[in-house]
Amino acid sequence: MKIAVEGCMHGELDKVYATLKRLEEVENTKIDLLLCCGDFQAVRNETDLQSLNVKPKYREMGTFWKYYSGQEKAPYPTIFIGGNHEASNYLWELYYGGWAAPNIYFLGFSGVVKFGNIRIGGLSGIYKPAHYLAGYFEKLPYNESDIRSIYHVRYYDVLKLMHVEEPIDIFLSHDWPVGITDYGNWQRLIKAKPFFKEEVESKTLGSKPAALLLDKLRPPYWFSAHLHCKFPAIIQHGEGGPVTKFLALDKCLPNRGFLQVIEIESDPGPYEITYDEEWLAIVRKFNGLFPLTRKGLPPWVDRLDIKEDRVWVKNRLDERGRKPFDFVQTTQPFNPSQPISNPPTMHCRNPQTESLLLLLEQPYMLDSANRGGIQAQSNTYPSRDVNNADNDEDDDAVDDDIGVADDADDE
Repeated sequence: MKIAVEGCMHGELDKVYATLKRLEEVENTKIDLLLCCGDFQAVRNETDLQSLNVKPKYREMGTFWKYYSGQEKAPYPTIFIGGNHEASNYLWELYYGGWAAPNIYFLGFSGVVKFGNIRIGGLSGIYKPAHYLAGYFEKLPYNESDIRSIYHVRYYDVLKLMHVEEPIDIFLSHDWPVGITDYGNWQRLIKAKPFFKEEVESKTLGSKPAALLLDKLRPPYWFSAHLHCKFPAIIQHGEGGPVTKFLALDKCLPNRGFLQVIEIESDPGPYEITYDEEWLAIVRKFNGLFPLTRKGLPPWVDRLDIKEDRVWVKNRLDERGRKPFDFVQTTQPFNPSQPISNPPTMHCRNPQTESLLLLLEQPYMLDSANRGGIQAQSNTYPSRDVNNADNDEDDDAVDDDIGVADDADDE
């Protein structure tokens, strides 16, 4: 199986797909799957632009809307995670994962799926300590603080991934695992990006939760993006232990290292994206604890037994099948001939999400209608309290620095 991996998409689907088509022609090969490491920017229309954390003067529709509308069809099955420049209102509809457009699958805020027999996991967003232990308290329409914090990695999602026991073949994160630079040529990195020097030397560049997951999951491949540069590393997990090949990739620009193709052993095709039994068992076990306030998870939640849920999920999937529920449009796509100004923003229940939760016999938690109930439930336990810390001025410090060094569309 040949898998193409792309760094930050930034809405440039047309260019990335065209690059892959050209690569296939030149090298006489066939790409089976495209993975994207975040900043995908699944912007469907003007409403989604209002939830995109990009400075207003740099907000652009991009090309995703063509694939959402059906005007274009993704030529390769595509799986992506979220970064820190996303239409977060749309990704929240698909919190558990789902088809963002035909043949384009969002892995969720955290998630695991199968492509053929290859198991792919991922964690969306970037790490900010101020919100790590919080729940998802943000509500639409997002204010200037919430539009940033909504994509901050939460302990809840990391804890679910820490319950994965079966081997993962490929893992995606947007920001790099902290300390990863120790396993590659960091001197070359800071020569190219001198503003990383202090963080590299102090071992603070990257995500602590991603490093925890790297140590726990130890996948053969780990791909990241975010810092807009290419950086390889090889991690040996203990003496005689497994090896992880890490690669960070750039964004889609000419003469930049934004694309990598790997060949991985797999069962013969044809291949398709399917649900993962173990992951859905984890989702089912944790869904009743979904934290929707600043207090986050109760402190007793650490290790949960999913054995019964695993058997239950297997039986349901054996009955229903393992293919994800079909794509459904939940809003009108962008129409270049009829632009809309000042569009309203509100939460929409995505039928894919509702169907998945019905399959798992779990309640829908993603809108304000359920927030009171969840808050009452979580308040029956002593909770991890999180300060009302919304000082996210440094949220885009990396992007802003790169924007100065490279080009303005990074901001």
